[in-house]
Amino acid sequence: MKARVFVTLKAGVLDPQGKAIHHALEGLGFDGVRDVRAGKLIELELADGTTDSAVEEMCRKLLANTVIENFRIERVA
Repeated sequence: MKARVFVTLKAGVLDPQGKAIHHALEGLGFDGVRDVRAGKLIELELADGTTDSAVEEMCRKLLANTVIENFRIERVA
């Protein structure tokens, strides 16, 4: 069983990586991009029976800094 964890910065948190990507896109001639926010995708291969609450605990304890980041868990069949 797999789970994907999407980690993104909370609104209002500065995103220097996103700004750098935005600047690079403009430099390449892509003028239609108004803003960029960068995040992380973490794929977990889980043992059968691993609960959603266990995955959420992993996120809260290690995978995301919940002070400045949000996370979303997606189960993959």
